[in-house]
Amino acid sequence: MSSFGKIFRVTTYGESHCKGVGAIVDGVPPGMQLTENDIQPQLTRRRPGQSKLTTPRNEKDKVTIMSGTEFGVTLGTPIGLQVPNEDQRPHDYSETDIYPRPSHADYTYLQKYGVKASSGGGRASARETIGRVAAGAIAEKYLKLAHGVEIVAFVSSVGKVAMPFIAQQEESEKFDPEFHEFLNTITREKVDEDITRCPHPETSEAMKKLILQKSQEQDSIGGSVTCVIRNCPIGLGEPCFDKLEALLAHAMLSIPATKGFEFGSGFSGTKMPGHVHNDPFVVRENGILGTATNNSGGVQGGISNGENIYFRVAFKPAATISKDQQTTSYDGVFGTLAARGRHDPCVAARAVPIVESMAALVIMDANMQQEARKAAFSRLPRVDIHHSLLGKAPSPQ
Repeated sequence: MSSFGKIFRVTTYGESHCKGVGAIVDGVPPGMQLTENDIQPQLTRRRPGQSKLTTPRNEKDKVTIMSGTEFGVTLGTPIGLQVPNEDQRPHDYSETDIYPRPSHADYTYLQKYGVKASSGGGRASARETIGRVAAGAIAEKYLKLAHGVEIVAFVSSVGKVAMPFIAQQEESEKFDPEFHEFLNTITREKVDEDITRCPHPETSEAMKKLILQKSQEQDSIGGSVTCVIRNCPIGLGEPCFDKLEALLAHAMLSIPATKGFEFGSGFSGTKMPGHVHNDPFVVRENGILGTATNNSGGVQGGISNGENIYFRVAFKPAATISKDQQTTSYDGVFGTLAARGRHDPCVAARAVPIVESMAALVIMDANMQQEARKAAFSRLPRVDIHHSLLGKAPSPQ
């Protein structure tokens, strides 16, 4: 389906070579200041043509708010967002009338719907994510204003080139304080200092060389994006089937080209004994319980516990490449496909704001569900609840 969320609900529209793309965002709280200037920065980070490491397709991705605000203030009604497609080249895709692109969505879309977009990837194109990023920017603004939430993603690996903590996590059997201090302090400004969006200079240089090599070879390479959510309110997530990490997995794996999702300690956690993996509770300066370590990734029992939420998303190599590929036509005739078009040799850098935006949509929707529960509870008459139900010791007699 093309809609995501329950209370804060986003519906995206458009294909890669139609007149435009965008989103309808329902459930935005009224009374929040909002203009295109709040949304454009994330779209600019996502747009193509940013560097020699991305697709040369030239799109401004300039957003227009079509509805749901007046005098720069949200009305509480659906917000319409529109971005025109300005640099379409549908003639670049004539070969895909004959051959379904290997590992792309051409064949499966045709089998499912009986028709397919004749140019580009249609709804399977990364152009679809423009609506997600625009909607995510609205969610992020509310979360920042209301709760101080910060969401930062960065490229942590390309091919076999990875930031040091990736290798350390795979080899280590204990909590890494340095990695978690890094998650506490990393900023988008730091991430954007390099075109790879990898905030580790030595690793970034090696990534650049690998991506340029694959581009020269008319090929592509995969990568991974790590994301941290800071200052997330406690209590988000709806067990049993809408646990917070399950919603994040759903959101991330809906992004084009994703092939994997790892939460908290992830697969490295399977190597730890329980007494090492468990996160002991401590009392914070504000008197609220926190944890001494964070192997849980900020979520326990499917509910946020107030610690940093962190996860990693795996992106495959872009399916559309100019390198000749031996494959079979729709008619079953063996042949050679040499795809044209303009495509990313590695999608990871441009995926960073998409990952951030999908994380914001999940947290926003979960937060609104929890706020509704708390508001309903607050209207009940006060009753004497047994101390054991409140996690408290019995009162002294």
